[in-house]
Amino acid sequence: MSIVENYKSIISKINHLSNKVTLICVTKTFSLDVIKPLVDNGHVHFGENKVQEARNKWSELLKLNPKINLHMLGKIQSNKIDEIVNIFSFVHSLDNEKNSIKFNESEKKFKKKLNYFIQVNIGNELQKSGIQISLVKDFVKFCKKDLNLNILGLMCIPPFNQKPEFFFSMLFKLNKECDLNNLSMGMSSDYELAIKNGANYVRVGSSIFGNRS
Repeated sequence: MSIVENYKSIISKINHLSNKVTLICVTKTFSLDVIKPLVDNGHVHFGENKVQEARNKWSELLKLNPKINLHMLGKIQSNKIDEIVNIFSFVHSLDNEKNSIKFNESEKKFKKKLNYFIQVNIGNELQKSGIQISLVKDFVKFCKKDLNLNILGLMCIPPFNQKPEFFFSMLFKLNKECDLNNLSMGMSSDYELAIKNGANYVRVGSSIFGNRS
């Protein structure tokens, strides 16, 4: 199947479950000529993991098509925050006070507001980014009330070798406790399960574009 056919198949599956889900097509490592058919098809939400790659790939297209929303999915380097604010509309990987303060300063500098998800280390994994579960509520309050960041909701990546439903359910509950309305969870292998557990932003790459080289 072509990339557009893969994309339409996933859209159909998503719409069967909910009509309130935003599909983020994860385009990291794929060139613009591979991605362009989805842009031409009217899709506007795309995810990247690295700032430099996003800048090189999307800068010109963003000028031509300002409706495109780029989502920052990767680990945030504090020295790249000004660039993130300039290029991206959404950040899914906010997880510490230092970076949240820098985002607040950068938003003021560039007179631009972003949309944020707070990444939670839902499986308490040492090798993974994300704020600890016990710190989430205070961090949400700090970001919203002290810094006036537009926090949409929480985000997680469940442990690779365990059933994701348990972690999706846990994040849904935590999200409600934080009085947040959006959830970023679910990737190619588990986006349907994530939607069934309340996700309304899903991040799908390989099921659309194929495996990365």
